[in-house]
Formats: sequence, structure tokens, C-alpha cells
Amino acid sequence: MQFLERAVRAPAADEVRIEVKAAAVNPTDLLLRDRGFDNQGSPVVPGMDAAGIIESVGTGVSRLRPGEKVMAAVMPRRPEGGAQAQHIVVPAASVVPMPEGVSFAEAATLPMNGLTALRALELAELKTGRFLAVTGGAGLLANYAIAVAKRRGIKVIADAKPEEAGLVRSYGADVVVERGPDFADAVRREVPEGVDALLDTALLAETSFGAIRDGGVYLPVRGWGDKPAERGIEIRPVFVFEVLERTDWLELLRNMVAASEIKLRVAGEYVPEQTADAQRALAAGGLRGRPVILF
Repeated sequence: MQFLERAVRAPAADEVRIEVKAAAVNPTDLLLRDRGFDNQGSPVVPGMDAAGIIESVGTGVSRLRPGEKVMAAVMPRRPEGGAQAQHIVVPAASVVPMPEGVSFAEAATLPMNGLTALRALELAELKTGRFLAVTGGAGLLANYAIAVAKRRGIKVIADAKPEEAGLVRSYGADVVVERGPDFADAVRREVPEGVDALLDTALLAETSFGAIRDGGVYLPVRGWGDKPAERGIEIRPVFVFEVLERTDWLELLRNMVAASEIKLRVAGEYVPEQTADAQRALAAGGLRGRPVILF
């Protein structure tokens, strides 16, 4: 890991330049570090979440103005890289004003994971009263997904360690089952016919299929490949890069924070020189929030 200085361009049409005050560290950063991506150059700047102050706007941008406090979803797989830089240029469509009353660090935990949750629920295509299961129920992505599901009148079953069951219920889960190898059986005891869809934030993969009804939907967050499913279960991978410019969804997430439907959680604050420590903390697991780099 290196710390570099580089020139940052002015925003082009429909873009904004942001002075970043906080950038969240997410599992995608670890994947970028460990696996990389096809045809990547060097250096690679990680980060998909930023919060900061708009420095300037390009032509055609009227919704945002210089000096405004904003949060942004950022694509790191581009020549300019991601959010973990003091100054970034991003599409205006990926930027909205921060929720009122939250810190830059808190705001930086919302955009990417919130968009992932909304994309998962869109793919699930569940009607009011149907059942969604969420693995890794105490985690940040699960938290946001449960909040979105409850907003839509969907019933949620999530897993948790016994000591965190109350926390997951506070997210809005209707039923909390014990985390562990018997997850699928535990879900079936609550919903004998199986749930309609399952969002797998804990990466249980095939071992979770037993919780899903015949013809239900499995939603992986790390891709899937061509592995077969079973019993007519549909595999619908959740790729957040497809929705990074959904301005309406970012505004919805901001409104959900304002309505106390989502509580933002920072797991630790780090200066840029401590980025490796932030990644190690995330990789160790068990965080109930996101590490955040403060510039």
C-alpha cells in the first residue's frame, strides 16, 4: 500500500469534484486488493463510499452546488480509482446531499451498501407480506436490507448470535434464528414452506438453499458463476455497480436516515496512514458498522 500525490482534474459535464472528508472501507476493498480485476492499471485507488464537500460542478449540473455537504457512491474500477482520496471527480448522478444531523464518517457508510440493499430487493421482486431471509443478520448490509424490506411490508427472517438477537430485531427483523450450520433448518421451522427469497450476505452459498421454497430466489452478493441451483431456485446475483447512478435511490436512503428507518454505524475512524489497520479490522470480522478513513 502506497500513499501518492497526483493531479485531480476539473469536473466535466454532468460531474462534480468533491473534497473528501470521509471514505468507508468495505469488503469490496479487500477483494480489489486480493483479486484485482481484469486489465487493471496501477495504482489502484480503493473505496466505493465517500462523504465530503463539493468543490466545483461541471456544466449541466444544477441540482448540486459548491460548498454543499454530500455523500457519493464511487466506482473504483476506473482509471481514476475510487473514493479513498482527498479529492475525487464523480458523476453528479451518484451524489446527493448528506442526511441532516449526521457526521461525514456516518454518511460515508451509507451509499454503496444502501444501493446494494435496494438492488437486492428489486431483484427479489417480493410483494407485501412475502418472506425474505437474510444471512449475516447483524452486519451492515443486512441492516440496510432489513430496513428496506420492512419499508415495503416484506416479512424478514435473519440470523444472529444469541447475544446479538436483540440488535437484529432492532433493525426490524420479524424473526431471528440462531446463526450457525443449522440455518436452513431453523428457517424452515419458522416458515415450513421456505422463504420466497434469500439475501446471502454471509456467503453461505449452497448450504442456505434449504431455506428457500421451490422456485424461490437466491441473491448472492459476490457473484455466482455457472454453478447449478436446485428445485427451480433462481440465482440473481447482486451487482451494485449497475446502480451507482440511481440518484432516486440515494435520495431514498437519505430520507430513510432522516426518518430513523436506518441507523448509521461507524466501526472505527482511521487516518489515511492507518488504512491497512482499517482493512485488517474489517477482514477480522465481527464489525457492526464500517471502518472509515478521515481526510
